[in-house]
Amino acid sequence: MILYSTNNKDLRISFKEAVFNSMPQDKGLYMPVEIPQLDADFIQNIEQYSLPEIAYKVASALLKDEIPAADLKALIDDAINFEAPAVKLDDKTFVLELFHGPSLAFKDFGARFMSRVMAYFLKDGEQLLDVLVATSGDTGGAVALGFLGVPNTRVTILYPEGKVSPIQELQLTTNGNNIRAIEVKGTFDDCQALVKQAFADTELNSKFRLTSANSINISRLIPQTFYYFNTYAQLKRQGLNDLVFSVPSGNFGNIGAGLLAYKLGLPVKQFIAATNINDTVPRFLESGIYQTRPSSQTYSNAMDVGAPSNWIRIMDLFDQDIDKLKEVVTSYRFNDEETLEGIKDLDEKLNYVACPHTAIAYLAVEQYRKENPADDSAAVFLSTAHACKFPDIFPADIAAKIDIPAQVTALESLPKHADQLEADFDGFKKYLLNN
Repeated sequence: MILYSTNNKDLRISFKEAVFNSMPQDKGLYMPVEIPQLDADFIQNIEQYSLPEIAYKVASALLKDEIPAADLKALIDDAINFEAPAVKLDDKTFVLELFHGPSLAFKDFGARFMSRVMAYFLKDGEQLLDVLVATSGDTGGAVALGFLGVPNTRVTILYPEGKVSPIQELQLTTNGNNIRAIEVKGTFDDCQALVKQAFADTELNSKFRLTSANSINISRLIPQTFYYFNTYAQLKRQGLNDLVFSVPSGNFGNIGAGLLAYKLGLPVKQFIAATNINDTVPRFLESGIYQTRPSSQTYSNAMDVGAPSNWIRIMDLFDQDIDKLKEVVTSYRFNDEETLEGIKDLDEKLNYVACPHTAIAYLAVEQYRKENPADDSAAVFLSTAHACKFPDIFPADIAAKIDIPAQVTALESLPKHADQLEADFDGFKKYLLNN
């Protein structure tokens, strides 16, 4: 697999280099030089394959000979060892549950695959790998559990003070071992900016072997394509071939993976990017002007992103052509009041309890159907995190219906360990150099 930078299409590096470098020095993002088309026979008969088999087929097409077949199969079997069921809510509406991994969030797919790829490529005696990650909620927990105990790695997680849920914070700050957390006095965008500045800093790069576990890392994006193909397989088993995906979108890595799957040959009629009031992309699709803004805090905190990193990848997939993009991608925004109504609506009409991010994806399906009454496609909205992570959001009667997984109960007895920093790069750089 050969990759280039979105800021330099003449650049050529290997998958291994991209995994460890994470982000080019020119501040672009890595993209594959070639996006292969999966063979038609596989797509036509995809319902015959299991999730690990689908994952292997997709990964091997993209990675080619970067990892030998037997090793890649073993890696996938270890990383993707939980289900991603498309739960039927009515004849044409499904919720894709992506919270059955260890951190109870969709990011387990990317974090577990990435950590195992890195561990595979790391050689004994090599310099310690420093993984820097900014999180608005779920990324940090998934990365922490994905890398916990992985030899020769150290993970530093930056999260915004007071802007993650109590359970999310416990997942970030109670691990110890090779995982450390920094509570930043600022927003997720501030955390993300600190990480990006660290990657561009000459002194830090001379002293440390830095890489990222955010969705800017190409090894996070690849495994997220797996569940899009697997969802299509599940719906085909029920006789449904036309589908629309509604994706809760913050940093736009999740929907970016879906669009990569589409370019690989997944037959999808439409993607819906569902956002909260941090609506950089909906505004762009409406006006043609891409203008970021400082992020605002909402109930759907994992989507509180004002400058989504992965948008440049999506534009790259469509050759910077907004008209081509708009043929495939629609976007809607919803505020907190609407989000609560979506949670209640799902409970009352479909007997389903969803986290606020999931409720926004559901609302986007409803809006799409109002605007496209002739489209009879099955709609799949992505449920990206377990509802138990957001206990303060729900009305009491709905909260009472949430099952609390055992791993969450166990977290509550563990002490929190986090350092506090201002949203200041000099301070963050000093912290890294002195710790």
